[in-house]
Amino acid sequence: MDAVLVGADRLGNIPDVLAEFGLKIGHHITGREPKHQRSAPRLPGGTQLVILFTDFLGHNVMKAFREAAREQGVPVVACRRSVCALKQALEGCGAVRCAQCPKTQRSAVAP
Repeated sequence: MDAVLVGADRLGNIPDVLAEFGLKIGHHITGREPKHQRSAPRLPGGTQLVILFTDFLGHNVMKAFREAAREQGVPVVACRRSVCALKQALEGCGAVRCAQCPKTQRSAVAP
């Protein structure tokens, strides 16, 4: 599943956390460019989830990306840019870690 990350200059361990949930970074937008603050953004094709890092974004940028996601029917997760906050937000929206997936558990148990 491709996710668009909005906010934060550096991601640190965020890609590892996303991989635990079967997500990969389709695109990372820092949100610092003036064009993100002035115009309505378009989400890249194939986007299945938008993650907003709220401690690195202004309200107008967050609003613009939420509206763009709503128009395209893409779910939005908002959290601080920390591993713990991201895990809680993803689990709160119903995402399941791949290690907990029934398919993965069956294949690990099967002879």
